[in-house]
Amino acid sequence: MRAQVQIVGVKDPYNARLSLLSNKDEIIALANSKDQLLNKLGGGCRDIEVHTFIDSPRGPMLVAHLIVDVRDAMGANTVNTMAEAVAPLIEQLTGGKVRLRILSNLADLRLARAQMRIAPEVLDTADYKGVDVIEGIIDAYTFAAIDPYRAATHNKGIMNGIDPLVVATGNDWRAVEAGAHAYACRNGHYGSLTTWEKDSSGHLVGTIEMPMPLGLVGGATKTHPLAQLSLRILGVKTAQELAEIAVAVGLAQNLGALRALSTEGIQRGHMALHARNVALSAGARGDEVDWVVERMVKIRDVRADRAEALLVEKRGQ
Repeated sequence: MRAQVQIVGVKDPYNARLSLLSNKDEIIALANSKDQLLNKLGGGCRDIEVHTFIDSPRGPMLVAHLIVDVRDAMGANTVNTMAEAVAPLIEQLTGGKVRLRILSNLADLRLARAQMRIAPEVLDTADYKGVDVIEGIIDAYTFAAIDPYRAATHNKGIMNGIDPLVVATGNDWRAVEAGAHAYACRNGHYGSLTTWEKDSSGHLVGTIEMPMPLGLVGGATKTHPLAQLSLRILGVKTAQELAEIAVAVGLAQNLGALRALSTEGIQRGHMALHARNVALSAGARGDEVDWVVERMVKIRDVRADRAEALLVEKRGQ
């Protein structure tokens, strides 16, 4: 994880930057003095970076990054404490004034990746050939890669898979969301978090790479019984394993959405989900629910009054 320390009022920013780098070991040692347990577990502050912003509206500004190995924690409290601890030393070395001391949710040093490969025949349906489905998926992905309006919805669908896992394990889904969308525009253009292409055999191959700052210890993850149950079900031993499962779910979710979008359209699946809620709201119970849903979807008429009429018909039988 990164902790950022903002320094303003620096008259000689380039010289100040080198002053920080030349005293790196002292800064790292001071940061590490604030978390002996993390040091014992093999973690701790490992490095610093200093970013120079010469032309900010408030004059020259430096931002020092503490690069911290937080092991199996999400790490927010740890890196924030370290950033606050080193602030007086940084002021002394630069002659400037420290303002913000806080982590960055763009955890680009904490990436998780997943990849998949699927044969065309696996994607065959009664209405579509797998080779055509693959072409449709790649076209749909390309749309997201080039157009930020589409990419926003594309990536939201990926997070539909990831966020519930993050919540279930007691982690901070808002931090994951913030990092994901920032990472999606790291090259100056907001695009897709996934890639989809064909290999030399004509198989569909998909990949995902994104920040995934998850923890197994600390906060709700450690104390909430349902979070602990979720982790036992998953059988994960490290935060990295949990991160890899999360992005694998995101990649699978993206495949499902792109397959539907490029073939029968997304509404068929959404309509079935909506129809179930409508049927339940109309009072359907047990076997009645599936019966009412099937008929509403078949006639493409998903409304409360239609569900009530069908329920009367069903009970009349």
